[in-house]
Amino acid sequence: MKVFITGVAGFLGSHIADAMLKLGHEVAGVDNLLGGYRDNVPAGVSFVEADCCDWNRMEALMTGADLVYHTAATAYEGLSVFSPALVTHHIVDASVTVFSAAIAAKVKRIVHCSSMARYGAAIAPFRETMTCQPQDPYGIAKLCSEQILRNLAAVHNMDFVIAVPHNIIGPRQKYDDPYRNVASIMMNLMMQNRSPVIYGDGHQQRCFSFVGDCLSCLVKMGTASNVVGHTINIGPDEQPMTVNSLYRAIAEVVGFEGEPTYMPARPQEVKVALCSSEKARRMLDYKTSTTLMDGLRSMHAWMKFRGVKAFNYLLPLEIVNEKTPETWAKRLF
Repeated sequence: MKVFITGVAGFLGSHIADAMLKLGHEVAGVDNLLGGYRDNVPAGVSFVEADCCDWNRMEALMTGADLVYHTAATAYEGLSVFSPALVTHHIVDASVTVFSAAIAAKVKRIVHCSSMARYGAAIAPFRETMTCQPQDPYGIAKLCSEQILRNLAAVHNMDFVIAVPHNIIGPRQKYDDPYRNVASIMMNLMMQNRSPVIYGDGHQQRCFSFVGDCLSCLVKMGTASNVVGHTINIGPDEQPMTVNSLYRAIAEVVGFEGEPTYMPARPQEVKVALCSSEKARRMLDYKTSTTLMDGLRSMHAWMKFRGVKAFNYLLPLEIVNEKTPETWAKRLF
């Protein structure tokens, strides 16, 4: 097949590209490098630096593709409360442009990567059949994009699958971004012998997915017939942990002996965000094979190889007031 990947320089997109190349497929992709690293792009990928909001380029670049993975996103749940125009533009506008261009280019299937932010205030563990109650512009934008995909795919007879990966960690994750990726932010700070920041009391609960454990599901979503039209959570539902526990695990891996700094909770953050993986196990034979500690060690080794980096406040804050986290408003990282 010819496989086209949006966000191919990003964390998830680059790993999908690797997996597809190993299976012998032709792989092409785009990235605007807002949230990825150019050196993430695997050798063998036909790469173009482009923005997903550019319909003409997307349609031209996707012509001849059999399968599209849409992984590109400004995945900023917390930041979306303070930069809603920027985040929703790069979620809704970009996604709809990709869907429209893919249909025009006669792509057979899209695998769309959504977010557990779609569930919001639903009662954990989140199941795919639940009514979604997103709590921030990012989650609302993700759910909106899914609904538009369902509508367009039904009208124009294109196969689609909606993947819901959650809290994925591993090598290639952007770690100089002050707005997202809690594990990467903590690790980058601790590797610089700086105190990591925990928002609120640190009792927020999450399950963390190692990227390698999610790839088999994402690969199968590209061709399996039983998943067409489905939304499927991808990631572990075993051993939920608090952010405080995550801090202690990263400190052990890094060898950090300091203490975290606690700051006020971020607005609209969901306290308990855990997904059920029952459907992925049933339909895609999902299983967890990498422990959290092994996943963190893999991240640490990769970050040591690349070197610690100063945080880059690349994205603008649209709304700055008393509710804006000081780490962002005052650029404390």
